[in-house]
Amino acid sequence: MGSFEPILTRNVGVPNSEHIAVYLKRGGYTALRKALKMPPDELTAIVKDSGLRGRGGAGFPAGLKWGFMPKEPVTKYVCVNTDEGEPGTFKDRLLVEHDPHSIVEGVIIASYAVGAHRAFVYIRGEFFLGVKRWIKAIEEAYAHGFLGKDILDSGFDLDLSVHRGAGAYICGEETALINSLEGKRGEPRMKPPYPAQIGLWNEPTLVHNVETLANVPHIVNNGADWYRSIGTERSTGPKLFCVSGHVRRPGNYEVPLGTPLRTIIEEHAGGMRGDRPLKAVIPGGASTPMLTPEHLDIPMDFESLVEVGSMLGTGAVVVIEEGTCMVEVARRLMDFFAHESCGQCTPCRMGTRRLKEVLTRIVKGKGKPDDLDLLETISAGIFGHTLCPMGDAAVNPVLSSLKHFRDEYEHHIQYKRCKEA
Repeated sequence: MGSFEPILTRNVGVPNSEHIAVYLKRGGYTALRKALKMPPDELTAIVKDSGLRGRGGAGFPAGLKWGFMPKEPVTKYVCVNTDEGEPGTFKDRLLVEHDPHSIVEGVIIASYAVGAHRAFVYIRGEFFLGVKRWIKAIEEAYAHGFLGKDILDSGFDLDLSVHRGAGAYICGEETALINSLEGKRGEPRMKPPYPAQIGLWNEPTLVHNVETLANVPHIVNNGADWYRSIGTERSTGPKLFCVSGHVRRPGNYEVPLGTPLRTIIEEHAGGMRGDRPLKAVIPGGASTPMLTPEHLDIPMDFESLVEVGSMLGTGAVVVIEEGTCMVEVARRLMDFFAHESCGQCTPCRMGTRRLKEVLTRIVKGKGKPDDLDLLETISAGIFGHTLCPMGDAAVNPVLSSLKHFRDEYEHHIQYKRCKEA
């Protein structure tokens, strides 16, 4: 892959990197000055041409999303998704705590491009330091004239504030986030209409993930062609991968999209933590299907992972070593999804609980011969039958572990104990 200089994390590790003085000294807000001199449509075209795709899990083209916002001078909003509740994911937290101004700058540019004069940060309630960093960064941005009235004498106005969530995983879904911001239950809405048409308070709304917005100033400063030179033809730019589990050096690693999974695990995360070899990998967070050692050389990009039956998701790589009970892994993940279901859709509300019950029964040595068929039947009743993607996500740990480790399930049922015991 050659040498790669960090882009999104270039300020991480720099003393006092969260302060605007340091950000300005290192070239911060130059992209904003440049953007405010450009027509909004030109900005949208640059982001579209860059190929930037959403980093929150869905991978939807960012420029296309901007283009969906109406051109008319109606009330519009921008929402920054800092909910980050996906198990195994901690990249947005890193950016907010160590380089919040890069996101603030991205928010202002995006708001200018789509004609929004009010923006909101929605942050996971448990991110106490992140909340403080967001509030302080916004305060500093106002003091320096980057927020408020007539930003940098451009005639453009923007107000930005922080809203804390109450710890609901489902509020990472954009329409549930919008409902929560409005003071309603954090439940997903039917789509269409999409937020770009009818969003916050029934007005057009652009919702973006933290990492997505952190890319924007670099694209504006360096151009679409520069951005496309990083990554692959269809998955462009750098990506933050959160590596956790049974590795020597868990942490966040920034690499170009398309970097092999093996490189991320062995070169960046230091390989396996002990003598036990790798058994399984969850490549993009708890909601993405598991992979096995045969997939280690797969390029970590949107297209390649779909081809092998998984997804890039948030880029949360969870590494699992031999000796780990994969039935118990599936049970723990299902415990999370059953707890976090908002309850609006019956297939998800009831189905995740039933999956948890069956998995718990198998783990406790009380499994029945027809339980594997039952797991697949319940999963089929959930998949594709819910308002938001959480229903589909919830069945992935079950179906992928059954696909790759069915013998462990059968051993549990036949011998009433774990094969790894």
